[in-house]
Amino acid sequence: MPDLHSFDYTIVRVVPRPERGECVNVGVILYSREANFLGGIVEPDWTRIAALDPTLDHDEIARQLQYLENVIAGEKSAGPIAQMPASKRFHWLSGPRSTVVQVSPMHSGLTDDPEASLRRLVKTMVKV
Repeated sequence: MPDLHSFDYTIVRVVPRPERGECVNVGVILYSREANFLGGIVEPDWTRIAALDPTLDHDEIARQLQYLENVIAGEKSAGPIAQMPASKRFHWLSGPRSTVVQVSPMHSGLTDDPEASLRRLVKTMVKV
């Protein structure tokens, strides 16, 4: 039986009009300290997002989402936060925000393959 590793994940959401509370799930960020894994997949569905607010600046949202991906990957271009250890990056990434790009509360699970779990979560939480 393969070793199971605990993990935490958060769902990345676009909330075009925060005062209304409506959102579109656009990605997942998964962290497993035991497996030494931090990964994220962000795949916005611009048609669904535009249905909530057709005036939303897609370019700005795309920049914000790209920044999150750069922090996840530890890209130097993302600044000092991206240079932190994976645990601190995940803590920062999963923190509450009041902007158009937000994250869900944190959830937990067990996996023997964090990358496969990340893809499965994207399929069930984002692609539905």
